[in-house]
Formats: sequence, C-alpha cells, structure tokens
Amino acid sequence: MTAPGGAGERVLLTSAQQTGTTTLLAEAAGRRGLTTAVLDGPATVERLAGRPVHWYGGPLAGARIAAPLGLALLEPEDDWLARLPEEFTRRRIELTTLAEAWTLRHPAFVKPPADKSVPPAVYPDGSRLPRTGERIGPDTPVLVSEPVTFAAEYRLFVRDGEVLTGSRYARFGRLDPAPPTDGAVAFARRLLDAVGDTLPSAVALDVGPLADPYDPAEHWAVVEANLPWFAQCYAADPDRVLDVVLRAAGPAAELGGADRRFVRCLVGR
Repeated sequence: MTAPGGAGERVLLTSAQQTGTTTLLAEAAGRRGLTTAVLDGPATVERLAGRPVHWYGGPLAGARIAAPLGLALLEPEDDWLARLPEEFTRRRIELTTLAEAWTLRHPAFVKPPADKSVPPAVYPDGSRLPRTGERIGPDTPVLVSEPVTFAAEYRLFVRDGEVLTGSRYARFGRLDPAPPTDGAVAFARRLLDAVGDTLPSAVALDVGPLADPYDPAEHWAVVEANLPWFAQCYAADPDRVLDVVLRAAGPAAELGGADRRFVRCLVGR
C-alpha cells in the first residue's frame, strides 16, 4: 500500500484484513493514480478527513467511517431478492426476522441480506439457528428460502446496468473460479432489463443455473445481490471491478440522485 498523498488526491481505503482481492484492487488503483491506504484505527480516519475517499472492506467498519469521511455506501434493499418475480429466483424467498426464523419446522436456507452475522446455510429447522451473539438479536433481518442446488455460481460486477466483468466462483458449492459463460452474462442482462431500476447503479450480482435431476433443461436463477465494496473478484478483471467499487463506495457529494435510496446511512440525508 502507498502512503496517503496530498489533500486533493483520491484515496482507496481498505480494511486491515488483507485479501487477494484487496491486493488486486490496490494494484489497479495504483495504475490509475489513486493513493491507497489501510484503515488501522481512528488516526487513519482523521488523516483522510476532507479527502475524496472510496472504501473496500466490511460493512461494520464501513458504517463506522462513513460519516466522518463523508462516504456513501450503496447497498441493495434488504427485501430485493424476496421481491423478485419467481421467474428470476426459481424458489420461494421471504424477508423476515431471526425470531420468526426460529419457529421454522422444516429445512430452509437462511442468510442475512448483506452481512454474515448469521452463517448462510441450509438449516434443518429453526432450532439450529444461532440465538445469541454480539451482532444478532431477535429483530435481525434474514432471508429465508427453500433450498435449491446451483450447478455453478457466477459473480457479475454491474455499473449503470452494464455487466463490466465477472467470474465463476463455485461449482456445486465448491470454490472453482473461472471466466463467466455467455449464459451467465445473458441471464444477468435479462434480469437488469427487467428490474435494473430496483438496484443501485453499482452492484455485484450472483447468478447461476440450478441443478435439478428431474429437469434436464438449464434454468438460471439469481443467487443474491452483493455489496461490490465487500465482494471478492475471483477471476474477474480487477480494473473493471474497481470501476464498480469506486461508484458503489465513494464520496456522498458525488452521489447520483437515483442512488440516494440505496444508502443506509447518508451524511446530510
């Protein structure tokens, strides 16, 4: 990471937990002249205050630094997946609370809309879900869906309704990065044409074909919509991923009007 430069230089700020994606994005930022910095405590925030800053890191740290750094962090609405037409989900999905999910008496896939405060998994019933924790409580929102199997899963980075880059990241739930297929991009484009105005202008979409032993036809479905500023890029082009990250997590002063509803904590809102 390079040290922060002059007061007017644009900064890519990353969390202290360095990953392969963090390194790739920092290198991409350097190629286009951005300064990069690591969040190592309040001193970093004080040093960068007043600078045009973009964020790549977790939502908890992002929430802490958004106000002092004037950041607008774009997030899909919690119920976006549950509101999609079933032709795009191929399964029943409901946004509810953890307390309601505790009452489940059948297997279900349960996950929070954005973070990992509840481990995403298929739970045999609600009794297996966590009940206590530092970041969860009865009112914690969760998405509950009927279990399905994805034959493959692809992450596509989208800006202004256009797929800029993407990657396969799993096959049958196992990590297996590879370039995206034409089918993945075509399905994402069809989805964006139909419901693109229900998403932020910069988003990471996970999609994939379902594996159904009783139906040999290929049926594509949405896995979820992700925060680009907290999404691994896998085999995607890091320069194009950075294009999406810069839009999704940047200065609130540069926020487009249509994106205001996708910022959970907006300075001056």
